[in-house]
Amino acid sequence: MGASMKNIFGLLTGNFMKLVLISWLIGTPLAWYGMNEWLKEFTYREPISSSVLITAGIFATVIALITVSYQSIKAATARPVENLRRD
Repeated sequence: MGASMKNIFGLLTGNFMKLVLISWLIGTPLAWYGMNEWLKEFTYREPISSSVLITAGIFATVIALITVSYQSIKAATARPVENLRRD
């Protein structure tokens, strides 16, 4: 209803990225602890580097950005008049 694509993208992305960041901050220590406990049982053990957890966070962020971008473009290019007429 008059919002630019930049505004729609900013609103959707900002809120969603906050949720991704919070979930990463909660999940990273839990994943590190769980992997350390699981790997204690192995004879030959490789230490877990922080780069694995950071890479997982980056992949999650990229996937979330792609998803939100698709939905933002879809919402920004939709014509609200046509949607209102159908109902």
